Amino acid sequence: MKEEEVILVNEKDEQIGLMPKMEAHEKALLHRAFSVFVFNDKNELMLQQRALGKYHTPGLWTNTCCSHQRDGESNLEAGKRRLQEEMGFVTELEESISFIYKAPFDNGLTEHEYDHILLGKYNDTPNINPDEVESWKWMSLEAVKEDIAAQPEIYTAWFKVIFDKFYDNIKINS
Repeated sequence: MKEEEVILVNEKDEQIGLMPKMEAHEKALLHRAFSVFVFNDKNELMLQQRALGKYHTPGLWTNTCCSHQRDGESNLEAGKRRLQEEMGFVTELEESISFIYKAPFDNGLTEHEYDHILLGKYNDTPNINPDEVESWKWMSLEAVKEDIAAQPEIYTAWFKVIFDKFYDNIKINS
């Protein structure tokens, strides 16, 4: 099976090429990504705990799902695809903000992403894919913010960046 490719971009999010995902992470090259944040009617955020077998940040808590767009795929198409693959459901998504971040990992890989934040609503129980997701839970944004301050080591780097810099932009309109 061919390794998944990521879309290499410049700092304006203009596509400049494709590269196998692992190579892009080994070379710390800027590539397009997305992070989905799904809320219920109580304005609680659905968090996932990454599967213990993931190649980076296994077992850490993060937003509802995240991944990389495929060549020719819109942000919203990619978000819906990955939401189905990881969490076992699809819901309407809307684009929010985007930003660039860089986070090295203990295993020598580096995430250097142009990350697009996608927001959605859902009120049911997900059907998680155990290859991708260890566990899940609903939490209020305030509780997440407090928990990140108390236990930053149990959350992914990108999730902490989003909460630190873009907290006000991820609150969904009720």
